[in-house]
Amino acid sequence: MTNDPLSLTFAALADPTRRAILLRLAEGEATVNEVAEPFEISLQAVSKHLKVLEAAGLISRGREAQYRPCHFESAPLEAATDWIARNRQIWTERYDQLEQHLKRMAHEKEKKK
Repeated sequence: MTNDPLSLTFAALADPTRRAILLRLAEGEATVNEVAEPFEISLQAVSKHLKVLEAAGLISRGREAQYRPCHFESAPLEAATDWIARNRQIWTERYDQLEQHLKRMAHEKEKKK
């Protein structure tokens, strides 16, 4: 697996359980048990999801005695959103060019009839 931050972010976001975990943590910090509560998967499976999110920098874990809350970290998500926004313009322009090309082709076909 790559260490590229953007790739790690998108890989972490690819799983619906991890996206749901992020939504939960966006509401406020929670322990692993609190995060696991709504899911019908094992605590071990939730821990694995949290490790992926942590490796991507999307969450961090605190340490307050026995209490280890998980925190949502927005910076990697903001970087992914910025990347999408920058590239959206390119994609839009290319789709517009394709649309114009298809219209020209259709017009040429009509002229030949």
